[in-house]
Amino acid sequence: MSRIRRLLVAFVAGLQICVLSGAGHALSLQDKTGLQAAMQRHVDRQSVKGVYLHLDSATGEVRRLHPVTAHPMIMQMGENFVMCFDFRDSAEKKAEVDFYLARKGDTFVVFHAGVAERDLLKRLMQAGKVTRAD
Repeated sequence: MSRIRRLLVAFVAGLQICVLSGAGHALSLQDKTGLQAAMQRHVDRQSVKGVYLHLDSATGEVRRLHPVTAHPMIMQMGENFVMCFDFRDSAEKKAEVDFYLARKGDTFVVFHAGVAERDLLKRLMQAGKVTRAD
């Protein structure tokens, strides 16, 4: 879990640089860090011994995913948000996970984790339903 926390610290530092450079006026720094923290909490809570488990609906196999990099870009889908995180499976194969988040009071929650569902995100972007928030 210390690796995950280091990724979170690096992400927050990157956000601060973006804010100081004038980028990212759509969301406050508090919202950006809140979104990242919600995604991180979700990964931590759903992980078993540091491994994020995913049931592959096509094969019926359970994939053991290890977190690698949280992307700093935040996308907006109406009132909701999308953030991406790179994982690797036990065979070192890349697994992109798109986290869909909603505001819940002063915080955010993950309502869908799309493992290897990048086509869904691309379709939503092409339809204009998902846009860059920062």
